Amino acid sequence: QVQVVESGGGLVQAGGSLNLSCVASGSIFRINSMNWYRQGPGKQRELVAGSTSAGRTNYAGSVKSRFTISRDNAKNTVYLRMNSLKPEDTAVYYCNIITNWGSSWGQGTQVTVSS
Repeated sequence: QVQVVESGGGLVQAGGSLNLSCVASGSIFRINSMNWYRQGPGKQRELVAGSTSAGRTNYAGSVKSRFTISRDNAKNTVYLRMNSLKPEDTAVYYCNIITNWGSSWGQGTQVTVSS
């Protein structure tokens, strides 16, 4: 079983920055991809950024050039650096880890951007 824990959310003013972290632990043989999703008020959960084991990254169009995903494979950790935050970035951010066991989710961390 894989445990996933996010941290780093909080309240920030528009234009500010936040760093999110996510650590995976447990019986992990192989991590395939590490992803960040978010779900805003009244919205569906959406993919924000993803990182594959081959080093490829992808971003939602709304965050491209503002957010950066990175990972430390030795620590089973993925990060999300969020710059130039906007009120519409307000959401619960979830970490999703795809391993040899399948897909695992964290409980989410709240990000609130005030105008």
